[in-house]
Amino acid sequence: MTEMMSSGVELMFAGMSIVFLFLTMLVVAINIMSSLVQRFFPDAPLMGATTTVSSGIDKSVIAAITAAVHQYRSKHK
Repeated sequence: MTEMMSSGVELMFAGMSIVFLFLTMLVVAINIMSSLVQRFFPDAPLMGATTTVSSGIDKSVIAAITAAVHQYRSKHK
């Protein structure tokens, strides 16, 4: 019985160490890829970040929507 428990504990530690090493390597790889992307593409524009107002929407409607959103956010912090 003691042999089975010790081999079970050894197997548990082996599995946990393999998972820990894999996750550590994954974090390192992600950090390396992130630094490479930031180095080679420093100012990549965001797609859809520019908002344009179409001529069909009245500016007073946009102002009313903006005021309503501001009031909602100030009340629900």
